[in-house]
Amino acid sequence: MDRHTEIARAAAQGDADSQLALGLSLEAQGCYEAARNWLAKAAHSGNPDALTALGINLLVRQPLSHFEGVKAIIAAANAGGAQAIHIAGAMAALGAGLSQNWPMAFDCLHQSAERGWPQAQDELRLLANAPSDTWKSLRDGIDVDALLKPMPMRMVHEHPRVSVAEKFLTPGVCDWLIERAKPKIGRAHVFDATHGGGKIDQTRNNSATDFNIAETDLVLALIRARIATATGLAPEGMEHPQVLHYSVGQQFAPHFDFLDPAMPAYAQNIAAAGQRVATFLIYLNDEFDAAETSFLALDWRYRGGKGDAILFWNVDEQGAPDRRTLHAGLAPTRGEKWLFSQWIRRPSD
Repeated sequence: MDRHTEIARAAAQGDADSQLALGLSLEAQGCYEAARNWLAKAAHSGNPDALTALGINLLVRQPLSHFEGVKAIIAAANAGGAQAIHIAGAMAALGAGLSQNWPMAFDCLHQSAERGWPQAQDELRLLANAPSDTWKSLRDGIDVDALLKPMPMRMVHEHPRVSVAEKFLTPGVCDWLIERAKPKIGRAHVFDATHGGGKIDQTRNNSATDFNIAETDLVLALIRARIATATGLAPEGMEHPQVLHYSVGQQFAPHFDFLDPAMPAYAQNIAAAGQRVATFLIYLNDEFDAAETSFLALDWRYRGGKGDAILFWNVDEQGAPDRRTLHAGLAPTRGEKWLFSQWIRRPSD
């Protein structure tokens, strides 16, 4: 009898550890609904790892069940699960599933680090800007107000509206985002105007990855909070944040970021989630040549330094799609370019 068969038999007989192992195996294979069934069985034991895995499945796999997912994560956190405590902290920072509460978010980060979650430990060091492994002192040394301090934007074009900010992110945060993205980066998609959803298209050959609620950390939550302040747009309208990567020769051909309401799939998406009114990009590195963001109607290109940001509005002052925002992500001629990208929606009335 092979190992998988042994695990499946033990799971069917009610062994919680085997149910968890089987659920995680099915999750890795992309069998998400089957995985959910076994993880739910394993979670009845109160095991924090099983509760955490179930919570993540419920939060990010179709069909979504946000209420049950949050409930499972909170139960796992209360049972001492280090990863679940970390996720709960991110939810408190975002105000997603829990009321927004920054002190609670950082307390969760501290507790997760104390329980040995490596990502929480690295986050504490980054946010406190100290190499210590004394987690309580790092937590106490974090200046939340400074991290949330608004960053002034400088307008460079009025029609369409385009603004920039130097050093919006620190070099350490830029490096953090790149390292978090590297293990999960893949071919970037474009929106499928016919069927909805994403598709691979020859107009875009760079790479990208996004971060769902279970993958979000306090670093990402702080960035989103600062972007909300800079734009005056509610963080609830933000899509999953993305990190983009361009190697030599890779580009994103001229395109619009707004969704054209004249196209049925776009119109349905706008009705469900609102128009994509603004785009916020942050350059994460310097080690490349060319690779500007090019605005064709303006005959203008932007090439930020590490940590610099650009905001452009995809709609005009009346909220209509602004075709003057036609832009392209140009290819590097040397090195590789990394960007943070945040699309922001405004719900339909």
